Amino acid sequence: MGAPDDAHWRTAGDRIQTLLDASSAAGPVAHERAELLVGEVTDLYGAALQQIMRLVATDPVLIEQFTADDLIASLLLVHGLHPHDARRRIEDALDKVRPYLGSHGGDVAVLSMAEGPDGAAVRLQFSGSCKSCPSSAVTLELTVEDAIRAAAPEVSTIEVVAAEPKTGVIPADSLLSRIHRDSHTAWHPVPELGDLNHAEVGGFRVAGSTVLVCRLGDNWFAYRDRCGHCGDSLAGAALHRRVGSADPVLRCPRCHAHFDVVHAGACVDETAFAAEHLEPLPVLMRDGVLSIAMAAEPTAAGVP
Repeated sequence: MGAPDDAHWRTAGDRIQTLLDASSAAGPVAHERAELLVGEVTDLYGAALQQIMRLVATDPVLIEQFTADDLIASLLLVHGLHPHDARRRIEDALDKVRPYLGSHGGDVAVLSMAEGPDGAAVRLQFSGSCKSCPSSAVTLELTVEDAIRAAAPEVSTIEVVAAEPKTGVIPADSLLSRIHRDSHTAWHPVPELGDLNHAEVGGFRVAGSTVLVCRLGDNWFAYRDRCGHCGDSLAGAALHRRVGSADPVLRCPRCHAHFDVVHAGACVDETAFAAEHLEPLPVLMRDGVLSIAMAAEPTAAGVP
């Protein structure tokens, strides 16, 4: 099965839930019957999966092939049939994302894992330096969290010790806190980002908000459409090269403030205050589609 089909089936749970919610319009009886129907179908293929795993129990090669397939592994997890414990699944999940982490100059290790009353708690540590720290550090943490929660849904708490950011830029912790404190934050597919050319800037509508995206080679950097100095829209902004620096800057077309798009949108003007920066949004390739993590509704303007 190809990647597009895998991505389609990985979102099947959301579509089933949408249909169940829609059945409520026909009344509580119809909704209850729809839930019973889904339960019966789920139990049926669960019993079939259990029988399959029983038949292949003596074939370790086939079992490894099953567990290496994301779609099959997710169904085994749903029915409690996955042959590997949580620690093994987490380590395998991290091995899958390590090439991506390495492309950003980083790595991650499991420091500890402990069972608690509300589920397992995992403590991780990043190492290395991110090429586009700290906005890259935010994306890397979300990448790792995505991988772990998909491989080990019993994990309730993930604590990450991030790599030290470069001096003079916005700490990654301040960016992560903005994402973590918003329970409505979600990944939104934006395949149109792939149409941007190198060094091009474009505006996109994502979850009801306008997002400004810059592409530099194989990296995308996304920000909310709000100047960190004057508070106005950045529509019409373009990338420029500063004399003596390899890092590109984005210039506000209205107040002419300059922002470092690689390093979390920090304002690089000599008279700038520390609070004057763009609001970065993590960008990640998920299921083969470029996606942006942000709140479903526009957030209030300003930096806390």
